[in-house]
Amino acid sequence: MAIIIFRILLIIAIALIIYTWIQYLRNPERKLRISQENQEFYLLDEQNNNKKNFQLTYKGCLFIGEKYLGTTEDAFEVVDIHVTVKNPLELRGLTREDLYFLEQEILIHYPHASITWKHPINELVITQITKE
Repeated sequence: MAIIIFRILLIIAIALIIYTWIQYLRNPERKLRISQENQEFYLLDEQNNNKKNFQLTYKGCLFIGEKYLGTTEDAFEVVDIHVTVKNPLELRGLTREDLYFLEQEILIHYPHASITWKHPINELVITQITKE
């Protein structure tokens, strides 16, 4: 009888370990961290939750986007997005074309939004525009 209980507990423990491992692999925060380390583009967002900010990585830099709900002609949509950077030192090497790429990726998900870059990113956009 004790052997049967031991085997049942062993099967439950193995199932719990497998479940925990699968949850770890599917964790979006882990995917975000890995894409930042690999300097890839990754967007972590809950589009159905307008109150939760989105995070994206690009070229090793972690950006945070604050979504603001507003009205369009037909419905309530995200109409304003403010993008900041988590660590300004990670911006080294980013160009204006990189920011345009990020804007296009954000606009794919939020086509009605206007994007505002916060300090220090706005300095690059402003200096690039005034030099032209």
